[in-house]
Amino acid sequence: MSELLQGKADERRLFLGNEAIVRGALEAGVALVTTYPGTPSSEIGDRSYEISRQTDLAFEYSVNEKVALEVAAGAAASGWRVLTAMKHVGLNVAADTLMTLAYVGVKGGMVIVSADDPSLFSSQNEQDNRYYAKMASLPMLEPDSPREAKEMAQAAFALSEELGLPVLLRTTTRVNHTRGPVTLGTLASRPGPGHFEKNPFQKVMVPAVARVAHGRLLESLSRARALAEVSPFNRVSGRGVWGIIASGVSRSYVADALRELGLTDQIKFLELGFTHPLPEGLIGDFLPGLEKVLVVEELEPYLEESIRAIAQERGLTGAIRGKGPGLFSRLYEYHPGLVRETIARYFGVSYQPPAPMVPEQVLGRALPDRPPNLCPGCPHRAMYYSVKIALKDLGLTGIFPTDIGCYTLGLLPPLSMADFLICMGSSINTAAGISRATGQKVVAFIGDSTFFHSGLQGLANAVHQGHDFLLVILDNGTTAMTGSQPHPGVTLTPPGYPGKPIDIAGVVRGLGVEQLWQINPFHYKEALAATKEAVEASGMRVLISQAPCHLYESRITGKKRQARFQVTGECGECRDCLDYFGCPAMYLKPDSGVSQMLIDPDVCTGCAFCVQWCKCIKPVKKG
Repeated sequence: MSELLQGKADERRLFLGNEAIVRGALEAGVALVTTYPGTPSSEIGDRSYEISRQTDLAFEYSVNEKVALEVAAGAAASGWRVLTAMKHVGLNVAADTLMTLAYVGVKGGMVIVSADDPSLFSSQNEQDNRYYAKMASLPMLEPDSPREAKEMAQAAFALSEELGLPVLLRTTTRVNHTRGPVTLGTLASRPGPGHFEKNPFQKVMVPAVARVAHGRLLESLSRARALAEVSPFNRVSGRGVWGIIASGVSRSYVADALRELGLTDQIKFLELGFTHPLPEGLIGDFLPGLEKVLVVEELEPYLEESIRAIAQERGLTGAIRGKGPGLFSRLYEYHPGLVRETIARYFGVSYQPPAPMVPEQVLGRALPDRPPNLCPGCPHRAMYYSVKIALKDLGLTGIFPTDIGCYTLGLLPPLSMADFLICMGSSINTAAGISRATGQKVVAFIGDSTFFHSGLQGLANAVHQGHDFLLVILDNGTTAMTGSQPHPGVTLTPPGYPGKPIDIAGVVRGLGVEQLWQINPFHYKEALAATKEAVEASGMRVLISQAPCHLYESRITGKKRQARFQVTGECGECRDCLDYFGCPAMYLKPDSGVSQMLIDPDVCTGCAFCVQWCKCIKPVKKG
């Protein structure tokens, strides 16, 4: 049984922030969870899927975030409490739905988790999704810890139903992936079937209905503002003529800094957890008498700008600062040391930061560099190699628009198979534009999960418009980068997974593609021959590279590759394995004075790809 289903009321457990959100939703009686996996929110879906196999919780790995939000919206309109989770850029995909869903409203409570990623640990940007709450006129809560993530997730359902609006639960990576103590409440039972009540002149957003709905939304937002003024998630502590206002995980950093600097009783501290609509009265009452105020918030000056406006309306002249030279940056996530140093500098408090820990002092040597890399035995590397060699043999240079997934790591040398990337699904459309504008040979890459997420429309457009490029669909049988979640094209699924598989080749043909190749990239001769054909052809064409992710296959089936390989003494100076393939198991013998290649037996997965094109690589003889 899942750990999130265990424990007694008032018992304390250690949970990840994402796990705490799921527990809070379960205690609130959530009936449906939908998601498209995306770090740092992925564990919300993974834990919910596990629980759905053990309880009556309904769950869906949706094909993308827009679909996830719309499925949840339908269930919420029918009276169910629902939660949908996505990373910050996922809310861009769902934004069209979000903006009008605010007009439609909800019957059952709806919580939308938007997990922001300051410092871009696994993302293509670090946008600040607090602005979505402002733009959509929706209430928003921001936890500072796993404990508060659980409390806010639970409270958000009641808030949603009271206002008839979805509620944004905006987290950041540091909250999602921190493990902390959480006090358990009582698990709630889920309702039976919901009931949809017809009311088209409130729920069908034609212009005449939407005009009225917009006014109704603003009235609900006004009620939300009154609730924010008395919310227990907004609180004041301390005293003095200096003040600090903070939100999200920055609140925890500030609390630690004040304690370590000895300023707990010398600075007034306003913690904001219910951050939209802002409690203007609470903030206005906090500011008088303060000579200096520091606003601590990651990314954009979202709070700072509003707080300055509140102060101006009240005729207050105390300094209010947050972002700027010598203060906080709009770049990257904060950390306790940075917050501590900035507070001390801004308020003129004496502080000597501790010396940074240097690995050489602890370990006696520097830590080795560990750049992100495709795993040993990854089928994407084998496919990239075939494309590189095909182009080389044909005397061609390719342009490589790519997409979001493990295969994005093809960016790095020696593969160097990524030239242009914007967002999920963009490879097909940007390839069309590059090809049409330049006439250059274009080979675009997209993963299987990303193809279903947002590639279908682009491929339909490319066929319809008669574009000329090769699309390589890298099908490794899972959504590998975010934790190996299933998608519609998966046939090797977790035990009990109910989803019906959809054949990618059938979808491609159904979209009108007439030139289609399907290969196993580990079968090198066949893969290279097909790749050359596909590269040389013209028009809109697709090559599907199908081989399972080694790590995922091993975990699901228990299957282990046994064969190991070694480089023989015949190895010369060609270096093709390093210059074109770059498997992490291959390396030059250190301090040998010659370019002698070796294969690390502890890293090699036995995929047997390299032995097909290098005569100097042989199987290790057993015994």
